[in-house]
Amino acid sequence: MAITYPLSLPTATGIAQIEIRAINAVAYSRSPFTFSGQAHAYSGQMWTADVSLPPMKRDDAEQWIAWLISLRGQFGTFLLNDPSGATPRGSAGGSPLVNGASQTGNLINIDNCTASQTGWLKAGDYVQFGTGSSSSLHKVLEDVNSNGSGETTLEIWPSVRTAPADNSAVVTSSAKGLFRLSSNEQAFSVNEASIYGITFAAMEAV
Repeated sequence: MAITYPLSLPTATGIAQIEIRAINAVAYSRSPFTFSGQAHAYSGQMWTADVSLPPMKRDDAEQWIAWLISLRGQFGTFLLNDPSGATPRGSAGGSPLVNGASQTGNLINIDNCTASQTGWLKAGDYVQFGTGSSSSLHKVLEDVNSNGSGETTLEIWPSVRTAPADNSAVVTSSAKGLFRLSSNEQAFSVNEASIYGITFAAMEAV
């Protein structure tokens, strides 16, 4: 059976540690004489991550190693999330949908939420737009309340690059984004007790 992307993470073990970085493309210049500065924000925004797996024996390690190599360096893609952020802090009730076509940027209108909910989502919760190769992971920047019609507006990071379809689902639980490896080289270590050590770096596939 041929490998198709994006891949899901192996389930042999969980992730021991993940360091997630939010990167903005901002040009900043400062005068060496007055120290006054100017900043200009470009549209580039992306996630990167460094992932460490727990020490493991060969039976589990080989599943991760095969998975890493099957990505063929930076060619293949996979779905990744923040394991500790899989469950939203807000109530996140209803079956939220994108409310209107052609929405991009950092403000997205949605509907079909539970009506009149204070704290429907909380600052720091994650949402996902799209599925499969169109998946994108976003962090909510402010607490979100729904109105009496179950509508609200999300202020998110990173900005939406490709407009999701009207009435497409908004994922609030176990939200994931599309990533690829940051390097074309994959490595793993094995010690004298046959314990494997595996780490890898990833960047959002934009």
